[in-house]
Amino acid sequence: MENQNFNKVTKITLIFWLMKIVATTLGETLGDFISQTLNLGYYVGISVTATLFLIFLAMQLAVKKYVPAIFWLVIIGTTTFGTEISDFIDRTLKIGYAGGSAILLTCLLITLFLWYRKYRNLEVYPIFQRSKEIYFWIAVLFSNSLGTAFGDFLGDNLGFSYLQGAVICGVIILVVVLMHYFTKINHILLFWIAFVFTRPFGATFGDFLTKPWAKGGLDLGTLNASVVSIIIISLLIFVAHRKHSQQGE
Repeated sequence: MENQNFNKVTKITLIFWLMKIVATTLGETLGDFISQTLNLGYYVGISVTATLFLIFLAMQLAVKKYVPAIFWLVIIGTTTFGTEISDFIDRTLKIGYAGGSAILLTCLLITLFLWYRKYRNLEVYPIFQRSKEIYFWIAVLFSNSLGTAFGDFLGDNLGFSYLQGAVICGVIILVVVLMHYFTKINHILLFWIAFVFTRPFGATFGDFLTKPWAKGGLDLGTLNASVVSIIIISLLIFVAHRKHSQQGE
């Protein structure tokens, strides 16, 4: 059995969920900045974000233990790349957000099935086997892409404003949290449900920050919103790193 001192992922705590939401907001605003504000298009956008994701993932796989800054760079990479994947499916392939959500949900379920078949569990902490870590990151990428598509589905297909979409996703997350504490529903199942829905929560909040007033947003622009998100996530990474160092994990 491999030494669990070489665990590669973070504990699932309150700060994890807070950082996940901020990372997804950044992924949404930064992805839109690359493909839309810079007018590079989705082919270039998906190439740039895929490259960054692969670089961050290679760094994560190369280290021997959990390093907060690198771990969260990969999370940010999956959220940014996931934004481009979702938009590419909808706007370039013309499949639409409903169809894209179905495709990405299928990919996520297949990944989790293969993961479970190999390890007989879907535990996300600790992870110290290389192959299990790869399953984890593939599942994270598909779940973040799915969350992006679902968030856009709420706004574009169902007609909810960005703030309403964020509230809907926030309520779902709250229900999942209550089920975690007050029911005996499998905690791993609840984790992945919450993980998926924190993505559209962050994505719709990102849209709320960047979109014009006429569309129900605050009109901060993708660059300003991205800068604000980068500052917040950097501070949270610093806190996570300090806490990790104090615990001596």
